[in-house]
Amino acid sequence: MILVGSLNSLRILRLAGPGAFLGAPDSPQEVLLPGAQVPQDCKVGDELEVFVYLDSEDRPVATLQRPKAQVGEVAALDIVSLNDAGVFLDWGLPKDLLLPYNEIPRELRNTLEPGRFVLVIVFQDESGRIAASARLDEFMESEAGGFNEGDQVRIVVANRTELGVRVVVNDQYWGLVHNNELFGTVRMGECRDGWIKALRSDRRLNISLQPPGPARIDPVAQKILDRLAAEGGFMAIGDKTTPELIYKLFGVSKKVFKQAIGGLFKARRIVIESGGIRLVK
Repeated sequence: MILVGSLNSLRILRLAGPGAFLGAPDSPQEVLLPGAQVPQDCKVGDELEVFVYLDSEDRPVATLQRPKAQVGEVAALDIVSLNDAGVFLDWGLPKDLLLPYNEIPRELRNTLEPGRFVLVIVFQDESGRIAASARLDEFMESEAGGFNEGDQVRIVVANRTELGVRVVVNDQYWGLVHNNELFGTVRMGECRDGWIKALRSDRRLNISLQPPGPARIDPVAQKILDRLAAEGGFMAIGDKTTPELIYKLFGVSKKVFKQAIGGLFKARRIVIESGGIRLVK
């Protein structure tokens, strides 16, 4: 079966002037990969991973390009233009994605303009067309199940609340990162890894931005992160920094400092440059 709005692994059925006609073993349907995108060395029987969407005439068409979000996924997409039909978003394909006005909450409508971005979920409407919706509440499951504490999940940062930051978990559930779990900069629309901290009695999720157990950032590493954030994200310290300066800055030996730096680097919280260390944004 060929799924519109998703990545498909399809076999080349035949090559012709317009391009490569692709199909799946369990479906009589064919979809065209236009000639400009057909790899030069491909042949009948080869399998290609393609994204299938609808062209301007609502015909299924394949592309080797990867969209910024597939059907069912949440993403922050840049606004390209607006007209009477709605807001058009850049989702990484030649044909922009439509965010209809009836899929925009009233409080957001006056804030959308080219050059800004909006957090949406990609969906397929009743007619089969792919569109975007900013009404995320209508697509989120009311209760989360099947998780255990410590499970790694994919999160997309949504908005701030008094308690912390609300996030979308695995494109399906609302979660909350409490203020005491927030370190460094967290931006709306940012996609990153999270970990289940607790499954609340109301079946909502509390999320941590740090892995549990041995992989959790220790106090020395956290002190380094806090100092980096206070210094604008960069510090000119490293292997050549004297033990005396390391102790003055962080109150630990150079050996302990290097161990903490190594852990932060492996956790992708910092990058090590020739002139120092930089906080990953």
